Amino acid sequence: MSSYTPPKVWTWDSESGGTWAKLNRPIAGATHDAELPRGKHPYQLHSLATPNGQKVTILFEELIEAGHDVQYDAWFIDISEGDQFGSGFVGINPNSKIPALLDLTGPEPVRVFESGAILMHLAERYQAFLGDNRTEMLSWLFWLHGSAPFLGGGFGHFYAYAPEPMEYPINRYAMEVKRQMDVLDRHLAENRYLAGEDYTIADMATFPWYGRTAFGESYEAGEFLSVHEYENVLRWAKDIDARPAVQRGKLVNNTKGLRERHAPEDFAALDG
Repeated sequence: MSSYTPPKVWTWDSESGGTWAKLNRPIAGATHDAELPRGKHPYQLHSLATPNGQKVTILFEELIEAGHDVQYDAWFIDISEGDQFGSGFVGINPNSKIPALLDLTGPEPVRVFESGAILMHLAERYQAFLGDNRTEMLSWLFWLHGSAPFLGGGFGHFYAYAPEPMEYPINRYAMEVKRQMDVLDRHLAENRYLAGEDYTIADMATFPWYGRTAFGESYEAGEFLSVHEYENVLRWAKDIDARPAVQRGKLVNNTKGLRERHAPEDFAALDG
């Protein structure tokens, strides 16, 4: 039993918080001046191949695969070095989180931040991957953005990154992650994709989080979470993972793939 008693007024201890403690602070804003690079394409993406970053690069690659002229430059943001706190990045995303998009297709630059907003911005622009049942698609897209923090910031933090294992928060968040996986599994027992028969941005948003969980890749917790129980989620995840555009999207802004992406030909270099 912990003997911790919360103080009357909380103060920040920068030395506590585990593996990623130095990336977090209780204030916003830039810590240093740093301009962002700009390439030749109308979309400038500044990101990292976390699940939230992969959502967007998967959509970009799916749009290209579908024949849309949607070329983009993808620039690597190294969150371990604090790139997200540079003035240029904060100018696009005041929340200092990846991904952040600068849309140069119009007369004036338009910033788009939050991965769900970027997905909607691009899908609506090209009228693609919205599905025939837009309401159902939006329900699952918003479900993901309300649920993923429990998987990442909750379960992932306490299971993999906290300074020491703590039974109560691990149990609390493991229970919630398994409940969420069961929500998906029951739904996918009767539906090919989240919005029915149509592959949409709701699937692209959810796959990097819960698809990886079904594969046992999230925090190496597959056995702990008994992910083999969720057969319908695994079927759905394998279906999406087999798509060529998804495979490409997973590689962008990835230290094990393309640290930067500026042209479709860049992927060929990985095979060379």
